Amino acid sequence: MFKKLIRLLLTLAAMSTGAAIANSMVGAEGFDLTRFIKLPFGEMITEFIFIVLCGLILGLIIFILSPFLIRQGERLAKYIEREITKLPAEQVIVGFLGLISGFLVAFIISGLTQNLIPMEIINNAVSVVLYLFLGYLGVRVALGSKLDFTRIIESFSKLTLSGRNDGAKPKVLDTSVIIDGRILDICKTKFIEGKLIVPEFVLKELRHIADSSDALKRKRGRRGLDVLNKLQNEIDNEVIIDSTDFKDVGEVDIKLLKLAEKLNGMVATHDYNLNKVAVLHGVDVLNINELANAVKPIVLPGEEMIVNVVKEGKENNQGLAYLDDGTMIVIENGKDLIGKTISVEVTTALQTAAGKMIFVKPKKVIS
Repeated sequence: MFKKLIRLLLTLAAMSTGAAIANSMVGAEGFDLTRFIKLPFGEMITEFIFIVLCGLILGLIIFILSPFLIRQGERLAKYIEREITKLPAEQVIVGFLGLISGFLVAFIISGLTQNLIPMEIINNAVSVVLYLFLGYLGVRVALGSKLDFTRIIESFSKLTLSGRNDGAKPKVLDTSVIIDGRILDICKTKFIEGKLIVPEFVLKELRHIADSSDALKRKRGRRGLDVLNKLQNEIDNEVIIDSTDFKDVGEVDIKLLKLAEKLNGMVATHDYNLNKVAVLHGVDVLNINELANAVKPIVLPGEEMIVNVVKEGKENNQGLAYLDDGTMIVIENGKDLIGKTISVEVTTALQTAAGKMIFVKPKKVIS
């Protein structure tokens, strides 16, 4: 049905073109139709018949040739589509902008030449040549300065992503922070603003872990997918699956940093090594472990607390206990108190990269 409609439109366009050409010939100065065609009618009727015949003849020719023309047009369209899909999206956009710029310059110049060249046919030929040449030149120049256009596009995308949500930067989530799950609880409290970006390569890694033959890895991967599903449905932050990939980069961590740089965002993680690498690249990091350490209760030397001694420490005669939030408590001379609940006094609180440690000395056994 579509091809029939195209064939009809081509035929009508050809008929109109043929009639227009014949009308221009009849109206041309010095052209006498009666010298070529002698009909027993008046001059006006003869000219009308001539115009109609020219339209019908050109329309019939195009009607016969239209299946071939449509097939060639389809092949050309498929070839162009195939070639364009091979190009990066940025290059296509840059080339299109260059083409538009070339056409705009050609439009301005062709408008000037119409006043300089009196013959309309030559004007039309010059216009066609200008559009073809300047359009091609615009594409070549634009692709040659692709880097500048790319920077403009990247700057625009950064403004789009970071300029909304009251200026909050987008947060690029890594695999570890999704599996950990605490990011969901933090978002529910509305302490994190802005969009959450989940890269396609992180989602692929999650699926790979979820399909692992190792039971523990499989459990962690499925937990990550569940957390991601809840992030999409249970929080106010917009969650975006970003398909950007850096095929020339093998490591997922470096891809995360490059994506964060491109979006002018932050990397959300609790991976200590990724945190260090991000600092070297100048990328802001939202470290969930650091956040957890920051909100842990502050204890001062001399404070008392009640703890349950659970195991032996690394050093001689030490015992270990833990607070509800996981903070480690090192008990001096607490080895013999394992399994007992005791009252202790804080001597020192030490903040380390792994978390907070509290050193205490026992005061009395409660049970």
